[in-house]
Amino acid sequence: MKLIFSFIRRHLGMFLTAMFFLCVETLADLLQPTFMAYIVDNGVKGQDVQVILYYGAIMVGIAALGALGAVMRNIYASRTSQTISKELRGELYRKVQTLSFENIDRLQPSSIITRITNDVTQIQNFINSSMRIMIKAPITCIGAVILIMVQTPQQIPVMVAILVIAGALIVGNMKLGYPRFGKLQQKLDKLNGVSREFFSSIRVVKAFGAEAQEQEKFGAAAGEFADAGISATRVLAVFSPLINLTVNMGIIALLWLSGSQNTGQIGRLMASVNYMTQVLFAIGMVSMILNTAVRALASSERVQEILDEQPAQLQPQQPRVFDVKGEVSFNNVSFTYARTGRAAIEGIDFTANAGETIGIIGPTGSGKTTLVNLVPRFYDATQGQVLIDGCDVTQMDTELLRNAIAVVPQKALLFTGTIADNLRFGNSAATDEELRQAARIASADDFVSDFTDGYETRLGQGGVNLSGGQKQRISIARALLRRPRILILDDCTSALDASTEAAVLNGLRTEAAGITVLLISQRISTVMRTDRILCMEDGQLRGFGTHQELMENCMAYRAIYASQIGGDHLE
Repeated sequence: MKLIFSFIRRHLGMFLTAMFFLCVETLADLLQPTFMAYIVDNGVKGQDVQVILYYGAIMVGIAALGALGAVMRNIYASRTSQTISKELRGELYRKVQTLSFENIDRLQPSSIITRITNDVTQIQNFINSSMRIMIKAPITCIGAVILIMVQTPQQIPVMVAILVIAGALIVGNMKLGYPRFGKLQQKLDKLNGVSREFFSSIRVVKAFGAEAQEQEKFGAAAGEFADAGISATRVLAVFSPLINLTVNMGIIALLWLSGSQNTGQIGRLMASVNYMTQVLFAIGMVSMILNTAVRALASSERVQEILDEQPAQLQPQQPRVFDVKGEVSFNNVSFTYARTGRAAIEGIDFTANAGETIGIIGPTGSGKTTLVNLVPRFYDATQGQVLIDGCDVTQMDTELLRNAIAVVPQKALLFTGTIADNLRFGNSAATDEELRQAARIASADDFVSDFTDGYETRLGQGGVNLSGGQKQRISIARALLRRPRILILDDCTSALDASTEAAVLNGLRTEAAGITVLLISQRISTVMRTDRILCMEDGQLRGFGTHQELMENCMAYRAIYASQIGGDHLE
Protein backbone atom coordinates (compact mmCIF):
# COMPACT_ATOMS: atom_id res chain seq x y z
CA MET A 1 0.00 0.00 0.00
CA LYS A 2 3.01 2.30 0.39
CA LEU A 3 3.11 2.75 -3.39
CA ILE A 4 -0.59 3.68 -3.56
CA PHE A 5 -0.38 6.15 -0.70
CA SER A 6 2.70 7.79 -2.21
CA PHE A 7 0.75 8.58 -5.38
CA ILE A 8 -2.29 9.74 -3.41
CA ARG A 9 -0.06 12.24 -1.56
CA ARG A 10 0.90 13.76 -4.91
CA HIS A 11 -2.73 14.69 -5.46
CA LEU A 12 -3.77 15.21 -1.86
CA GLY A 13 -5.77 18.34 -2.72
CA MET A 14 -8.09 16.54 -5.14
CA PHE A 15 -8.27 13.53 -2.82
CA LEU A 16 -9.28 15.64 0.20
CA THR A 17 -11.81 17.54 -1.92
CA ALA A 18 -13.40 14.24 -2.88
CA MET A 19 -13.40 13.25 0.80
CA PHE A 20 -15.15 16.48 1.76
CA PHE A 21 -17.98 15.91 -0.70
CA LEU A 22 -18.15 12.27 0.35
CA CYS A 23 -18.66 13.36 3.97
CA VAL A 24 -21.43 15.72 2.84
CA GLU A 25 -23.12 12.85 0.98
CA THR A 26 -22.72 10.46 3.93
CA LEU A 27 -24.06 12.98 6.44
CA ALA A 28 -27.11 13.50 4.24
CA ASP A 29 -27.73 9.74 4.12
CA LEU A 30 -27.46 9.46 7.91
CA LEU A 31 -29.81 12.37 8.62
CA GLN A 32 -32.68 11.10 6.47
CA PRO A 33 -33.95 8.29 8.79
CA THR A 34 -33.80 10.63 11.83
CA PHE A 35 -36.03 13.22 10.17
CA MET A 36 -38.32 10.44 8.98
CA ALA A 37 -38.65 9.39 12.63
CA TYR A 38 -39.64 12.99 13.52
CA ILE A 39 -42.29 12.94 10.79
CA VAL A 40 -43.79 9.66 12.04
CA ASP A 41 -43.60 10.36 15.78
CA ASN A 42 -44.45 14.07 15.72
CA GLY A 43 -46.37 14.59 12.51
CA VAL A 44 -48.23 11.42 11.58
CA LYS A 45 -49.05 10.55 15.19
CA GLY A 46 -50.55 13.96 15.87
CA GLN A 47 -51.88 14.37 12.32
CA ASP A 48 -50.02 17.66 12.14
CA VAL A 49 -49.64 18.55 8.47
CA GLN A 50 -47.40 21.52 9.23
CA VAL A 51 -44.88 19.30 11.02
CA ILE A 52 -44.97 16.78 8.15
CA LEU A 53 -44.38 19.52 5.56
CA TYR A 54 -41.66 21.16 7.65
CA TYR A 55 -39.61 18.04 8.19
CA GLY A 56 -40.43 16.88 4.66
CA ALA A 57 -38.95 20.09 3.25
CA ILE A 58 -35.84 19.57 5.37
CA MET A 59 -35.52 16.01 4.00
CA VAL A 60 -35.80 17.29 0.43
CA GLY A 61 -33.07 19.85 1.12
CA ILE A 62 -30.86 17.21 2.71
CA ALA A 63 -31.45 14.88 -0.27
CA ALA A 64 -30.49 17.66 -2.71
CA LEU A 65 -27.35 18.42 -0.71
CA GLY A 66 -26.47 14.72 -0.67
CA ALA A 67 -27.00 14.44 -4.43
CA LEU A 68 -24.72 17.45 -5.02
CA GLY A 69 -22.10 15.87 -2.75
CA ALA A 70 -22.36 12.57 -4.65
CA VAL A 71 -21.93 14.28 -8.03
CA MET A 72 -18.91 16.28 -6.93
CA ARG A 73 -17.40 13.30 -5.14
CA ASN A 74 -17.70 11.19 -8.32
CA ILE A 75 -16.06 13.91 -10.40
CA TYR A 76 -13.07 14.36 -8.10
CA ALA A 77 -12.71 10.63 -7.37
CA SER A 78 -12.63 9.77 -11.07
CA ARG A 79 -10.22 12.60 -11.87
CA THR A 80 -7.87 11.61 -9.04
CA SER A 81 -7.82 7.89 -9.84
CA GLN A 82 -7.41 8.46 -13.58
CA THR A 83 -4.57 10.94 -13.02
CA ILE A 84 -2.77 8.58 -10.65
CA SER A 85 -3.11 5.63 -13.05
CA LYS A 86 -1.75 7.76 -15.90
CA GLU A 87 1.26 8.83 -13.85
CA LEU A 88 1.87 5.30 -12.57
CA ARG A 89 1.84 3.87 -16.09
CA GLY A 90 4.18 6.65 -17.17
CA GLU A 91 6.64 5.86 -14.39
CA LEU A 92 6.50 2.16 -15.20
CA TYR A 93 7.12 2.86 -18.88
CA ARG A 94 10.05 5.16 -18.09
CA LYS A 95 11.48 2.57 -15.70
CA VAL A 96 11.25 -0.19 -18.32
CA GLN A 97 13.11 2.08 -20.74
CA THR A 98 16.07 2.15 -18.34
CA LEU A 99 16.25 -1.63 -17.97
CA SER A 100 18.65 -3.77 -19.94
CA PHE A 101 17.72 -6.76 -22.07
CA GLU A 102 18.76 -8.98 -19.17
CA ASN A 103 16.16 -7.35 -16.91
CA ILE A 104 13.49 -7.63 -19.61
CA ASP A 105 14.31 -11.28 -20.20
CA ARG A 106 13.93 -12.01 -16.50
CA LEU A 107 10.71 -10.06 -15.97
CA GLN A 108 9.21 -11.33 -19.26
CA PRO A 109 7.53 -8.89 -21.69
CA SER A 110 4.04 -10.41 -21.23
CA SER A 111 4.28 -9.92 -17.46
CA ILE A 112 5.46 -6.32 -17.90
CA ILE A 113 2.49 -5.61 -20.19
CA THR A 114 0.09 -7.10 -17.63
CA ARG A 115 1.55 -4.94 -14.87
CA ILE A 116 1.35 -1.74 -16.91
CA THR A 117 -2.24 -2.46 -17.94
CA ASN A 118 -4.23 -4.79 -15.68
CA ASP A 119 -2.32 -4.30 -12.43
CA VAL A 120 -2.45 -0.52 -12.71
CA THR A 121 -6.17 -0.80 -13.49
CA GLN A 122 -6.65 -2.75 -10.24
CA ILE A 123 -4.88 0.05 -8.34
CA GLN A 124 -6.95 2.68 -10.17
CA ASN A 125 -10.20 0.89 -9.29
CA PHE A 126 -9.16 0.65 -5.66
CA ILE A 127 -8.32 4.36 -5.41
CA ASN A 128 -11.56 5.30 -7.15
CA SER A 129 -13.69 2.99 -5.01
CA SER A 130 -11.91 4.05 -1.83
CA MET A 131 -13.01 7.64 -2.45
CA ARG A 132 -16.49 6.57 -3.48
CA ILE A 133 -17.33 3.74 -1.11
CA MET A 134 -14.52 2.50 1.11
CA ILE A 135 -14.30 5.64 3.23
CA LYS A 136 -18.04 6.21 3.05
CA ALA A 137 -18.79 2.69 4.28
CA PRO A 138 -17.04 2.93 7.68
CA ILE A 139 -18.33 6.47 8.22
CA THR A 140 -21.87 5.28 7.45
CA CYS A 141 -21.43 2.21 9.62
CA ILE A 142 -20.06 4.12 12.63
CA GLY A 143 -22.60 6.93 12.26
CA ALA A 144 -25.51 4.48 11.93
CA VAL A 145 -24.37 2.47 14.97
CA ILE A 146 -24.05 5.63 17.08
CA LEU A 147 -27.51 6.85 16.05
CA ILE A 148 -29.03 3.42 16.82
CA MET A 149 -27.46 3.49 20.27
CA VAL A 150 -28.75 7.03 20.87
CA GLN A 151 -32.28 6.30 19.69
CA THR A 152 -32.58 2.73 21.04
CA PRO A 153 -29.83 2.24 23.70
CA GLN A 154 -31.21 -1.17 24.68
CA GLN A 155 -29.89 -2.48 21.34
CA ILE A 156 -26.19 -1.87 22.21
CA PRO A 157 -25.46 -5.59 22.97
CA VAL A 158 -26.94 -6.56 19.61
CA MET A 159 -24.80 -4.02 17.77
CA VAL A 160 -21.61 -5.09 19.56
CA ALA A 161 -22.26 -8.74 18.70
CA ILE A 162 -22.93 -7.91 15.04
CA LEU A 163 -19.77 -5.82 14.69
CA VAL A 164 -17.55 -8.45 16.35
CA ILE A 165 -18.84 -11.29 14.16
CA ALA A 166 -18.78 -9.22 10.94
CA GLY A 167 -15.24 -7.99 11.73
CA ALA A 168 -13.99 -11.55 12.24
CA LEU A 169 -15.54 -12.60 8.91
CA ILE A 170 -13.93 -9.66 7.09
CA VAL A 171 -10.47 -10.50 8.52
CA GLY A 172 -10.88 -14.13 7.45
CA ASN A 173 -11.96 -12.97 4.01
CA MET A 174 -8.79 -10.91 3.59
CA LYS A 175 -6.42 -13.62 4.84
CA LEU A 176 -7.82 -16.22 2.47
CA GLY A 177 -8.34 -13.86 -0.46
CA TYR A 178 -4.93 -12.17 -0.67
CA PRO A 179 -2.80 -15.12 -1.87
CA ARG A 180 -5.52 -16.24 -4.26
CA PHE A 181 -5.77 -12.87 -6.00
CA GLY A 182 -1.97 -12.71 -6.27
CA LYS A 183 -2.00 -16.09 -8.01
CA LEU A 184 -4.81 -14.84 -10.27
CA GLN A 185 -2.58 -12.04 -11.58
CA GLN A 186 0.24 -14.53 -12.25
CA LYS A 187 -2.08 -16.70 -14.31
CA LEU A 188 -3.14 -13.59 -16.23
CA ASP A 189 0.56 -13.05 -17.05
CA LYS A 190 0.73 -16.53 -18.54
CA LEU A 191 -2.50 -16.06 -20.52
CA ASN A 192 -1.21 -12.79 -21.97
CA GLY A 193 2.09 -14.47 -22.84
CA VAL A 194 0.34 -17.25 -24.78
CA SER A 195 -1.89 -14.71 -26.57
CA ARG A 196 1.06 -12.49 -27.46
CA GLU A 197 3.03 -15.42 -28.83
CA PHE A 198 0.11 -16.57 -30.95
CA PHE A 199 -0.62 -13.20 -32.51
CA SER A 200 3.06 -12.52 -33.22
CA SER A 201 3.40 -15.86 -35.04
CA ILE A 202 -0.09 -16.19 -36.51
CA ARG A 203 1.21 -16.60 -40.05
CA VAL A 204 3.41 -19.51 -39.06
CA VAL A 205 0.50 -21.10 -37.18
CA LYS A 206 -1.74 -20.89 -40.21
CA ALA A 207 0.99 -22.03 -42.56
CA PHE A 208 1.46 -25.23 -40.54
CA GLY A 209 -2.25 -25.70 -39.84
CA ALA A 210 -1.47 -25.67 -36.11
CA GLU A 211 -4.62 -23.84 -35.03
CA ALA A 212 -5.84 -26.80 -32.96
CA GLN A 213 -2.49 -27.07 -31.17
CA GLU A 214 -2.46 -23.35 -30.36
CA GLN A 215 -6.11 -23.54 -29.29
CA GLU A 216 -5.18 -26.29 -26.87
CA LYS A 217 -2.29 -24.23 -25.49
CA PHE A 218 -4.52 -21.16 -25.12
CA GLY A 219 -7.29 -23.27 -23.58
CA ALA A 220 -4.89 -24.61 -20.97
CA ALA A 221 -3.73 -21.10 -20.01
CA ALA A 222 -7.31 -19.81 -19.99
CA GLY A 223 -8.34 -22.79 -17.86
CA GLU A 224 -5.62 -22.06 -15.29
CA PHE A 225 -6.70 -18.41 -15.20
CA ALA A 226 -10.34 -19.45 -14.76
CA ASP A 227 -9.44 -21.90 -11.97
CA ALA A 228 -7.47 -19.19 -10.17
CA GLY A 229 -10.42 -16.81 -10.59
CA ILE A 230 -12.84 -19.41 -9.25
CA SER A 231 -10.58 -20.05 -6.27
CA ALA A 232 -10.40 -16.32 -5.51
CA THR A 233 -14.11 -15.61 -5.96
CA ARG A 234 -15.02 -18.70 -3.94
CA VAL A 235 -13.78 -16.80 -0.91
CA LEU A 236 -16.22 -14.00 -1.72
CA ALA A 237 -18.98 -16.51 -2.34
CA VAL A 238 -18.56 -17.89 1.19
CA PHE A 239 -17.86 -14.80 3.28
CA SER A 240 -20.17 -12.20 1.67
CA PRO A 241 -23.41 -14.15 2.39
CA LEU A 242 -22.20 -14.86 5.94
CA ILE A 243 -21.65 -11.15 6.54
CA ASN A 244 -25.10 -10.34 5.10
CA LEU A 245 -26.64 -13.08 7.25
CA THR A 246 -25.01 -11.66 10.38
CA VAL A 247 -26.43 -8.18 9.81
CA ASN A 248 -29.88 -9.45 8.80
CA MET A 249 -30.01 -11.56 11.95
CA GLY A 250 -29.20 -8.36 13.83
CA ILE A 251 -32.19 -6.64 12.22
CA ILE A 252 -34.44 -9.53 13.27
CA ALA A 253 -33.03 -9.39 16.80
CA LEU A 254 -33.64 -5.65 16.93
CA LEU A 255 -37.28 -6.05 15.86
CA TRP A 256 -37.83 -8.95 18.28
CA LEU A 257 -36.33 -7.10 21.23
CA SER A 258 -38.35 -3.97 20.43
CA GLY A 259 -41.63 -5.78 21.20
CA SER A 260 -41.84 -4.02 24.55
CA GLN A 261 -41.01 -0.63 23.02
CA ASN A 262 -43.57 2.18 23.32
CA THR A 263 -45.69 2.23 20.17
CA GLY A 264 -45.56 5.96 20.37
CA GLN A 265 -41.92 5.76 19.34
CA ILE A 266 -42.50 3.65 16.25
CA GLY A 267 -40.67 6.30 14.20
CA ARG A 268 -37.50 5.68 16.19
CA LEU A 269 -37.91 1.96 15.60
CA MET A 270 -38.27 2.60 11.88
CA ALA A 271 -35.16 4.76 11.97
CA SER A 272 -33.23 2.05 13.82
CA VAL A 273 -34.24 -0.56 11.25
CA ASN A 274 -33.22 1.86 8.51
CA TYR A 275 -29.88 2.41 10.17
CA MET A 276 -29.40 -1.34 10.51
CA THR A 277 -29.99 -1.58 6.77
CA GLN A 278 -27.32 1.06 6.27
CA VAL A 279 -24.99 -0.94 8.53
CA LEU A 280 -25.68 -4.00 6.38
CA PHE A 281 -24.88 -2.02 3.25
CA ALA A 282 -21.76 -0.50 4.82
CA ILE A 283 -20.35 -3.81 6.05
CA GLY A 284 -21.12 -5.40 2.70
CA MET A 285 -19.30 -2.56 0.97
CA VAL A 286 -16.36 -2.81 3.35
CA SER A 287 -16.11 -6.51 2.56
CA MET A 288 -16.29 -5.87 -1.19
CA ILE A 289 -13.79 -3.02 -1.13
CA LEU A 290 -11.40 -4.98 1.06
CA ASN A 291 -11.41 -7.64 -1.64
CA THR A 292 -10.63 -4.88 -4.14
CA ALA A 293 -7.90 -3.76 -1.75
CA VAL A 294 -6.50 -7.29 -1.65
CA ARG A 295 -6.27 -7.32 -5.46
CA ALA A 296 -4.81 -3.81 -5.45
CA LEU A 297 -2.25 -4.84 -2.82
CA ALA A 298 -1.19 -7.84 -4.89
CA SER A 299 -1.00 -5.64 -7.99
CA SER A 300 0.91 -2.87 -6.20
CA GLU A 301 3.57 -5.37 -5.12
CA ARG A 302 3.95 -6.52 -8.73
CA VAL A 303 4.18 -2.90 -9.92
CA GLN A 304 6.63 -2.06 -7.15
CA GLU A 305 8.81 -4.98 -8.25
CA ILE A 306 9.39 -3.24 -11.59
CA LEU A 307 9.92 0.18 -10.00
CA ASP A 308 12.47 -1.37 -7.60
CA GLU A 309 14.21 -3.35 -10.34
CA GLN A 310 17.86 -2.40 -10.53
CA PRO A 311 19.24 -2.23 -14.08
CA ALA A 312 21.61 -5.12 -14.68
CA GLN A 313 23.99 -2.73 -16.42
CA LEU A 314 25.71 -0.25 -14.14
CA GLN A 315 26.31 3.23 -15.53
CA PRO A 316 29.78 4.75 -15.10
CA GLN A 317 30.10 7.51 -12.53
CA GLN A 318 32.19 9.60 -14.95
CA PRO A 319 31.22 8.42 -18.45
CA ARG A 320 33.68 8.96 -21.27
CA VAL A 321 32.48 11.39 -23.96
CA PHE A 322 34.37 11.67 -27.26
CA ASP A 323 33.88 11.73 -31.03
CA VAL A 324 33.38 8.11 -32.07
CA LYS A 325 35.51 7.07 -35.05
CA GLY A 326 34.19 3.52 -35.30
CA GLU A 327 36.95 1.09 -34.31
CA VAL A 328 35.47 -2.00 -32.60
CA SER A 329 37.63 -4.41 -30.57
CA PHE A 330 36.82 -7.58 -28.64
CA ASN A 331 39.41 -8.58 -26.03
CA ASN A 332 38.92 -12.18 -24.83
CA VAL A 333 35.13 -11.63 -24.64
CA SER A 334 32.80 -14.30 -23.29
CA PHE A 335 29.08 -14.05 -22.57
CA THR A 336 26.56 -16.35 -20.91
CA TYR A 337 22.83 -15.66 -20.84
CA ALA A 338 21.15 -15.66 -17.43
CA ARG A 339 19.95 -19.06 -16.22
CA THR A 340 21.88 -20.97 -18.87
CA GLY A 341 24.86 -23.12 -18.11
CA ARG A 342 26.66 -22.75 -21.43
CA ALA A 343 28.51 -19.73 -22.79
CA ALA A 344 26.89 -18.24 -25.91
CA ILE A 345 30.29 -16.90 -27.04
CA GLU A 346 33.70 -17.60 -25.53
CA GLY A 347 37.16 -16.09 -25.83
CA ILE A 348 36.45 -13.76 -28.77
CA ASP A 349 39.40 -11.61 -29.92
CA PHE A 350 39.36 -9.35 -32.99
CA THR A 351 39.53 -5.71 -34.09
CA ALA A 352 37.44 -4.03 -36.78
CA ASN A 353 39.15 -0.87 -37.98
CA ALA A 354 37.16 2.33 -38.41
CA GLY A 355 35.41 2.35 -41.79
CA GLU A 356 35.99 -1.37 -42.34
CA THR A 357 33.23 -3.80 -43.34
CA ILE A 358 33.40 -7.05 -41.37
CA GLY A 359 31.40 -10.04 -42.51
CA ILE A 360 30.23 -12.47 -39.80
CA ILE A 361 29.25 -15.97 -40.82
CA GLY A 362 28.61 -19.26 -39.08
CA PRO A 363 25.95 -21.91 -38.56
CA THR A 364 22.75 -21.20 -36.65
CA GLY A 365 23.43 -20.89 -32.92
CA SER A 366 27.09 -20.06 -33.36
CA GLY A 367 26.74 -16.76 -31.42
CA LYS A 368 26.71 -14.22 -34.26
CA THR A 369 23.79 -12.12 -32.96
CA THR A 370 25.04 -12.39 -29.38
CA LEU A 371 28.39 -11.02 -30.55
CA VAL A 372 26.98 -7.86 -32.16
CA ASN A 373 24.50 -7.30 -29.30
CA LEU A 374 27.45 -6.60 -27.01
CA VAL A 375 28.61 -3.64 -29.11
CA PRO A 376 25.68 -1.27 -28.27
CA ARG A 377 25.52 -2.73 -24.70
CA PHE A 378 22.26 -4.55 -25.15
CA TYR A 379 24.06 -7.00 -22.86
CA ASP A 380 27.35 -6.71 -20.98
CA ALA A 381 30.14 -9.22 -21.49
CA THR A 382 30.52 -11.64 -18.58
CA GLN A 383 34.26 -11.73 -19.27
CA GLY A 384 36.65 -9.58 -21.27
CA GLN A 385 36.19 -6.15 -22.81
CA VAL A 386 34.28 -4.70 -25.75
CA LEU A 387 36.02 -1.50 -26.88
CA ILE A 388 34.99 1.40 -29.10
CA ASP A 389 38.01 3.44 -30.21
CA GLY A 390 39.94 1.87 -27.34
CA CYS A 391 37.34 2.77 -24.68
CA ASP A 392 35.44 0.05 -22.83
CA VAL A 393 31.74 0.41 -23.74
CA THR A 394 30.85 0.05 -20.05
CA GLN A 395 32.72 3.33 -19.41
CA MET A 396 31.07 5.25 -22.24
CA ASP A 397 28.09 7.54 -21.99
CA THR A 398 25.19 5.27 -23.00
CA GLU A 399 23.45 7.94 -25.07
CA LEU A 400 26.68 8.72 -26.92
CA LEU A 401 27.26 5.01 -27.56
CA ARG A 402 23.76 4.31 -28.87
CA ASN A 403 23.70 7.49 -30.99
CA ALA A 404 26.88 6.34 -32.74
CA ILE A 405 25.42 2.93 -33.60
CA ALA A 406 22.55 1.89 -35.85
CA VAL A 407 21.18 -1.65 -35.75
CA VAL A 408 19.12 -3.42 -38.40
CA PRO A 409 17.81 -6.55 -36.64
CA GLN A 410 17.25 -9.92 -38.23
CA LYS A 411 13.50 -9.44 -38.06
CA ALA A 412 12.50 -6.13 -39.64
CA LEU A 413 10.49 -4.14 -37.09
CA LEU A 414 8.30 -1.33 -38.38
CA PHE A 415 5.75 0.79 -36.55
CA THR A 416 2.20 1.81 -37.33
CA GLY A 417 2.33 5.07 -39.29
CA THR A 418 3.64 6.30 -42.61
CA ILE A 419 6.81 5.11 -44.33
CA ALA A 420 8.27 8.57 -43.74
CA ASP A 421 7.49 8.30 -40.02
CA ASN A 422 9.29 4.96 -39.87
CA LEU A 423 12.31 6.32 -41.70
CA ARG A 424 12.53 9.38 -39.47
CA PHE A 425 12.46 7.14 -36.40
CA GLY A 426 16.24 7.07 -36.84
CA ASN A 427 16.52 10.84 -37.36
CA SER A 428 13.48 12.99 -36.66
CA ALA A 429 15.15 16.08 -38.19
CA ALA A 430 15.91 14.44 -41.55
CA THR A 431 14.80 16.38 -44.63
CA ASP A 432 12.76 14.84 -47.43
CA GLU A 433 15.83 14.72 -49.65
CA GLU A 434 17.90 12.97 -46.97
CA LEU A 435 15.06 10.54 -46.51
CA ARG A 436 14.96 9.71 -50.23
CA GLN A 437 18.76 9.45 -50.41
CA ALA A 438 18.81 6.85 -47.62
CA ALA A 439 16.00 4.98 -49.37
CA ARG A 440 17.95 5.02 -52.66
CA ILE A 441 21.03 3.53 -50.99
CA ALA A 442 18.83 0.78 -49.52
CA SER A 443 17.13 0.19 -52.92
CA ALA A 444 13.79 1.21 -51.38
CA ASP A 445 13.07 4.44 -53.25
CA ASP A 446 11.75 2.71 -56.38
CA PHE A 447 9.03 0.61 -54.74
CA VAL A 448 8.07 3.38 -52.29
CA SER A 449 7.64 5.86 -55.16
CA ASP A 450 5.34 3.38 -56.90
CA PHE A 451 2.83 3.60 -54.04
CA THR A 452 -0.02 6.07 -54.61
CA ASP A 453 0.88 8.06 -51.49
CA GLY A 454 4.65 7.50 -51.81
CA TYR A 455 6.45 8.12 -48.54
CA GLU A 456 3.14 9.04 -46.89
CA THR A 457 1.82 5.51 -47.41
CA ARG A 458 0.47 4.25 -44.10
CA LEU A 459 1.76 0.96 -42.72
CA GLY A 460 -0.20 -1.43 -40.58
CA GLN A 461 1.15 -2.84 -37.33
CA GLY A 462 4.57 -4.36 -38.00
CA GLY A 463 4.41 -3.22 -41.64
CA VAL A 464 1.99 -6.02 -42.58
CA ASN A 465 1.21 -4.39 -45.95
CA LEU A 466 4.83 -4.71 -47.08
CA SER A 467 6.73 -7.79 -48.20
CA GLY A 468 9.59 -9.16 -46.13
CA GLY A 469 12.18 -7.75 -48.51
CA GLN A 470 10.52 -4.34 -48.59
CA LYS A 471 10.47 -4.19 -44.78
CA GLN A 472 14.15 -5.08 -44.66
CA ARG A 473 15.06 -2.31 -47.10
CA ILE A 474 13.00 0.25 -45.14
CA SER A 475 14.81 -0.88 -41.97
CA ILE A 476 18.21 -0.44 -43.64
CA ALA A 477 17.26 3.04 -44.91
CA ARG A 478 16.07 3.98 -41.41
CA ALA A 479 19.44 2.95 -39.97
CA LEU A 480 21.37 4.90 -42.62
CA LEU A 481 19.32 8.01 -41.96
CA ARG A 482 20.70 7.95 -38.43
CA ARG A 483 24.20 8.66 -39.85
CA PRO A 484 25.92 6.18 -37.55
CA ARG A 485 29.61 5.59 -37.11
CA ILE A 486 28.96 1.85 -36.62
CA LEU A 487 26.29 -0.01 -38.57
CA ILE A 488 25.19 -3.48 -37.47
CA LEU A 489 23.34 -5.52 -40.10
CA ASP A 490 22.04 -8.72 -38.48
CA ASP A 491 21.22 -10.95 -41.45
CA CYS A 492 18.89 -8.18 -42.61
CA THR A 493 19.13 -9.03 -46.33
CA SER A 494 17.88 -12.60 -45.97
CA ALA A 495 14.56 -11.80 -47.70
CA LEU A 496 16.24 -10.08 -50.68
CA ASP A 497 17.06 -11.75 -53.95
CA ALA A 498 20.72 -11.90 -54.96
CA SER A 499 20.61 -8.92 -57.33
CA THR A 500 18.76 -6.67 -54.88
CA GLU A 501 21.09 -7.68 -52.07
CA ALA A 502 24.09 -6.88 -54.27
CA ALA A 503 22.61 -3.46 -55.10
CA VAL A 504 22.04 -2.70 -51.41
CA LEU A 505 25.57 -3.74 -50.42
CA ASN A 506 27.10 -1.81 -53.31
CA GLY A 507 25.14 1.24 -52.23
CA LEU A 508 26.50 0.86 -48.71
CA ARG A 509 30.07 0.60 -49.95
CA THR A 510 29.85 3.67 -52.20
CA GLU A 511 27.48 5.97 -50.31
CA ALA A 512 28.24 5.03 -46.72
CA ALA A 513 32.03 5.03 -46.89
CA GLY A 514 33.71 5.61 -43.53
CA ILE A 515 31.07 3.70 -41.56
CA THR A 516 32.22 0.59 -39.72
CA VAL A 517 29.86 -2.19 -40.79
CA LEU A 518 29.34 -5.49 -38.96
CA LEU A 519 27.44 -7.62 -41.46
CA ILE A 520 25.94 -10.94 -40.34
CA SER A 521 24.84 -13.20 -43.13
CA GLN A 522 24.13 -16.86 -43.78
CA ARG A 523 25.26 -16.45 -47.39
CA ILE A 524 28.95 -16.85 -48.08
CA SER A 525 28.46 -14.97 -51.36
CA THR A 526 27.49 -11.93 -49.24
CA VAL A 527 30.40 -11.95 -46.79
CA MET A 528 32.93 -12.65 -49.56
CA ARG A 529 32.52 -9.00 -50.64
CA THR A 530 33.49 -7.63 -47.20
CA ASP A 531 36.96 -6.45 -46.17
CA ARG A 532 37.46 -9.21 -43.63
CA ILE A 533 35.36 -12.08 -42.31
CA LEU A 534 34.69 -13.52 -38.87
CA CYS A 535 33.86 -17.24 -38.97
CA MET A 536 31.93 -18.39 -35.87
CA GLU A 537 31.20 -21.94 -34.70
CA ASP A 538 29.85 -23.13 -31.32
CA GLY A 539 30.31 -19.67 -29.82
CA GLN A 540 33.98 -19.52 -30.72
CA LEU A 541 35.97 -17.62 -33.33
CA ARG A 542 37.28 -20.17 -35.81
CA GLY A 543 38.87 -17.72 -38.21
CA PHE A 544 39.31 -14.02 -38.97
CA GLY A 545 40.69 -12.64 -42.21
CA THR A 546 39.95 -12.15 -45.88
CA HIS A 547 38.09 -14.71 -47.94
CA GLN A 548 41.35 -16.03 -49.39
CA GLU A 549 42.99 -16.27 -45.98
CA LEU A 550 40.08 -18.18 -44.48
CA MET A 551 39.93 -20.55 -47.44
CA GLU A 552 43.54 -21.39 -46.72
CA ASN A 553 43.48 -21.51 -42.92
CA CYS A 554 39.91 -22.06 -41.63
CA MET A 555 38.35 -25.50 -41.99
CA ALA A 556 34.94 -24.29 -40.73
CA TYR A 557 34.86 -21.56 -43.39
CA ARG A 558 35.87 -23.99 -46.14
CA ALA A 559 33.03 -26.29 -45.05
CA ILE A 560 30.49 -23.46 -45.37
CA TYR A 561 31.93 -22.52 -48.77
CA ALA A 562 31.73 -26.12 -49.99
CA SER A 563 28.13 -26.53 -48.75
CA GLN A 564 26.88 -23.34 -50.45
CA ILE A 565 29.05 -22.97 -53.56
CA GLY A 566 30.74 -26.35 -53.93
CA GLY A 567 34.33 -27.32 -54.43
CA ASP A 568 37.24 -26.57 -52.16
CA HIS A 569 39.21 -24.08 -54.18
CA LEU A 570 40.09 -20.41 -53.96
CA GLU A 571 38.36 -17.73 -55.99
